[in-house]
Amino acid sequence: MKEESKLIRTQAKRSENREHSVPLYLTSSFIFDDAEQGRAIFAEEIAGNVYSRYSNPNTTEFIEKVCELEEAEAGLAFSSGMAAVFASFAALLKSGDHIISFRSVFGSTHQLLTTLFPRWGITSTYVDAFNPEAIYDAIQENTRMIFLETPSNPGLELVDLEWLCKIKEKYPHIIINVDNCFATPYLQKPIKFGVDLVSHSATKYMDGQGRVLGGVVVGRKDLMKEIMFFIRHTGPAMSAFNAWLLSKSLETLPIRMDRHCSNALAVATFLESMKDDVEVVRYPHLPSHPQYELAKKQMKQGGGIVTFVVKGGAERAAKFLDALNMVLFSSNLGDSRSIATHPATTTHSKLTEEERKNIGIFQGTIRLSVGLENIDDLRSDLEQALTKSR
Repeated sequence: MKEESKLIRTQAKRSENREHSVPLYLTSSFIFDDAEQGRAIFAEEIAGNVYSRYSNPNTTEFIEKVCELEEAEAGLAFSSGMAAVFASFAALLKSGDHIISFRSVFGSTHQLLTTLFPRWGITSTYVDAFNPEAIYDAIQENTRMIFLETPSNPGLELVDLEWLCKIKEKYPHIIINVDNCFATPYLQKPIKFGVDLVSHSATKYMDGQGRVLGGVVVGRKDLMKEIMFFIRHTGPAMSAFNAWLLSKSLETLPIRMDRHCSNALAVATFLESMKDDVEVVRYPHLPSHPQYELAKKQMKQGGGIVTFVVKGGAERAAKFLDALNMVLFSSNLGDSRSIATHPATTTHSKLTEEERKNIGIFQGTIRLSVGLENIDDLRSDLEQALTKSR
């Protein structure tokens, strides 16, 4: 079956009740048929559910769908996207290890790398996406992992995954860990290029309607086994309800992403034409994007995020956001409804001004998560907000 069909047809085994839609398994634990089965499951000699903190038919179904999409060997589900990102680090690193990260990352990931991990003796070095060759100078004897977002949040910088994975020819012990949230596995499949781990905030496009929190990590089976040990004893489990909802949402991911992408390209093209109001527009499949050719090679479409800088700095940005009627002002993204965000005062507010400038966030920067509304309505709302904010 093709990918779109697999997302709809992959589901938990049908019970004796012959249900058409997979039921919601609201149970904390599971019954063993006999003592031998309980022993064998705990000894990992046979597969089986024990406790919903470890696995549940709903989370298993969700994970299987993401593994199908990402072409991954195994995966695990988490209570949130940041729980997934944290586990992908903490389960595989120890005191004395070193991480290389591309500089443009989500604010909470930045705090992990610069504030929390140093407490435990794990150090990190940043490199820039527009100077990726610097990664060779950054590699140390204790470098264990390379982490990146592509496209990045919110600068929409890209990293050439095919080029990056060639590093493993010389440094096979280094784990390459990619946050694929902005692209989704429908548009980009990092594992095909040789990436070891892929993480997602399922809260975003996988849900698609701003309803639940969730995260997922997929990748090499041996690494996932180590992460499973970590989460089994630390407990960042996804709830059965959230997994059930996310699995249902994945059935429509391709259709939704096609609309997100077509709307986003149209919005980016429109904003680029508003030269009196907008300094710069970034969208991966916009010809003016400095990595346009890489985006066309690596991503099936450009995604649903457009980042632009309004002329007039913080004051103009605030006026623009206040003037929006249909587009919502929130820190979330990946919703069916369009959302505008001011990264400097919300998602990346904990960074210093210099740190923000280093990843292309200015006081006039707006991150626009383009939704599924009619494109004429979207353009009209953005145009009137730009006019009122002058």
